[in-house]
Amino acid sequence: MTQRISRAAAYGLAAAAYVAKKSKDGPVMSKEIADTYDFPLAFLLKIMQQMVMANILRSKRGPRGGFTMARPAKDVSMLEIIEAVDGPFIQMMEMAEITHKAPFAKGMEQVGHDAIDKARDRLQKAKLSKLIG
Repeated sequence: MTQRISRAAAYGLAAAAYVAKKSKDGPVMSKEIADTYDFPLAFLLKIMQQMVMANILRSKRGPRGGFTMARPAKDVSMLEIIEAVDGPFIQMMEMAEITHKAPFAKGMEQVGHDAIDKARDRLQKAKLSKLIG
């Protein structure tokens, strides 16, 4: 099983948390987030645009532009942010295929599926508002 949460998703989680906390005072500039956490700005902008497309963030151009939350932080889960950046959080173990359907493969795949289902459930229940305090 090769499921992991990427550095890009970690940047997305940090950026979403920062925007959720700071955007009450107005839009947050991506440069502010990049400077605060020493993230590469160009990379961060790509990640933030993915979160805009996923309806997690909203962006506004211009002198008073920046990023705000598209929805309340209480309605945004860690899973949504991770999947906006990394794609679907799924189990990728293909034991039956690589072992020519050996008897043990189905059981191993099921354990992998169960583990991912539990992780997905936990990440879905972890709402941004609870995590930022």
